[in-house]
Amino acid sequence: MTTFFSTIPGALILLLVGFVFLIKGADFFVEGASAVAKKLHVPALVIGMTIVAMGTSLPELSVSVTASIAGSNQLAIGNVVGSNIFNLMVVLGSCALFSALDVADDTIKKDFPFSVGCVIALVAMGLIGHSVGHIDGIILLVAFAYFLYSMLKAAKKSRKEAAENDEEAEIVDIPVWRCIVYIIGGAVAIKFGGDWVVSSCSTLALKFGMSETLVGLTIVALGTSLPELVTSVVAARKNELDMAIGNVVGSNVFNVLLILGTAAAISPMNYLTVNAIDASILIAFSAIVWIICAKKKKLTRPHGILMLALYVAYLIYIIIRDGGVA
Repeated sequence: MTTFFSTIPGALILLLVGFVFLIKGADFFVEGASAVAKKLHVPALVIGMTIVAMGTSLPELSVSVTASIAGSNQLAIGNVVGSNIFNLMVVLGSCALFSALDVADDTIKKDFPFSVGCVIALVAMGLIGHSVGHIDGIILLVAFAYFLYSMLKAAKKSRKEAAENDEEAEIVDIPVWRCIVYIIGGAVAIKFGGDWVVSSCSTLALKFGMSETLVGLTIVALGTSLPELVTSVVAARKNELDMAIGNVVGSNVFNVLLILGTAAAISPMNYLTVNAIDASILIAFSAIVWIICAKKKKLTRPHGILMLALYVAYLIYIIIRDGGVA
């Protein structure tokens, strides 16, 4: 069976099945998360930054922990920074193409600055010791605990305000048990769908003569962020705009604090010059998006086009820098 999927027809079938799992999994995942938010009077933004972000970041967490235990997490920082750049510019930019994204004041004043602060802290840690070690990992995990606490506090405040205002929960026909099944089942489908898409694309790319390095920089990098991309786009198309934004911001915080924090706590990671460059680019891109959000209070189609164009420029840069062509 494995040999069949290594052929072009097999890879095409796997690609099709993978996309079906990705799209339908994201559909169920967003529907379940949205229903939970409405039942519990929790803002969709908070759900996006916690449940949805955690679900879409689970594959990266699993890979990083496994690599750390094996003592081979040298590429963890680069992968996380690259994934965050993709999330910010491609995922959020793609969502803006489908629908104008209104950005809440809390996102502009608190959530976005916090996600940028996480990257700045990572850069500082790396430059000080030329590595991200055990202590650094513990600091990142403590910051992650604070992040979760602040999200739970925001959810509790929202529920209290809803109760004080005598707001009735929006009628949701989906029972709680089905919401849970949708969220867990959707997350599993997204995980396997992403794996199959990456595997089949890599097989096809190599069959058609692309170098392994170029495949890693493009297809595999895209694959690790496919859950965030598909989930956020589906959320945007379902008009769950806060959830789409929350997924991106939350995933970027999860990636730095939880994934790198866990990896570093298990096994120290070398911090290379290229990591500092990519992290600086992430900070610069974040500043651009932040300024747009602060001035316009929304991301529109022209902004999405600009963000995607900047990512293409970055992609060309890394391909040239890393000699992606064999």
